[in-house]
Amino acid sequence: MKVGRTPVFVPALFVLLVGWAGLGCEDVGKKSAEHARRHVTPLVVAAREDVAQVRRGLPEGARELGELFQSAFPELPAPETARAALARTRDRVADLNIAKSTFFAVTAPDGRVLRADTATDELAEKNIFKAFPELSQLASKPYVETRGSMPEVAGVRGRPDAEWVAGAPIKHGDELRGAYVTGWSWSAYAYRLETALRSSVMGETPEGEKVPLLYVYVLVGDAAYGAPVAPVVNGKAILELKPLSRIKGDEVWAQSLEIEGRSFGVAVQRVAELGADVAIAALRSET
Repeated sequence: MKVGRTPVFVPALFVLLVGWAGLGCEDVGKKSAEHARRHVTPLVVAAREDVAQVRRGLPEGARELGELFQSAFPELPAPETARAALARTRDRVADLNIAKSTFFAVTAPDGRVLRADTATDELAEKNIFKAFPELSQLASKPYVETRGSMPEVAGVRGRPDAEWVAGAPIKHGDELRGAYVTGWSWSAYAYRLETALRSSVMGETPEGEKVPLLYVYVLVGDAAYGAPVAPVVNGKAILELKPLSRIKGDEVWAQSLEIEGRSFGVAVQRVAELGADVAIAALRSET
């Protein structure tokens, strides 16, 4: 009788233990999702202010740069002079001085970059209007925001990246003399938000307790952009949940998920200021 019972009892116990383990993972994932829900809204608030700084500051900066173009007229400003003017303009305009942009550039009327403030200035002599065609509307508009992709301003190498870009016209009267352009790559921006989140969570974690694993991804349509060292698999896992289709308005959507055997929680909220199909995702796992 004992021999006959053993095969029945052991599998039943095994199933029960597995069930308990599964519930434990689910509970951890739910806990992480609730924390992620708390994390994501401050990131969205920060993103909205980041966009507002550019919207307020860029047209003012373009007016400052008008003097540069007027003094060089009928020629275009020399590259060295333009670079110095870029730095001076950011110092003078408060919003631009604290803007989270990863590049600023000044261009000729046709979009050819005269000079940018990046370390290597790979943008010099490139036509930024070709990468971001909507910027050509600056001939008739006071300010333009657009999206696209340009390798010279990518924030990561070896995998896809794209950028959010804004421009303001530099004019003398009604004549377009040039353009003042700024923006950030999605990967670089995700890194900025992720760094801010980690700093905040570390500050509130009691001494001696483990800091959770944290990532931030910017979702743009059917793409997920993370910091340069963020695992690509995490972004793919978030996209597979189709979070943008689950969110209405400013609401926050959160869910637990498993990525390569590890329990995570994710929370997603739209940032309409960056585009109707743009959202920020906070991903967290307890350690």
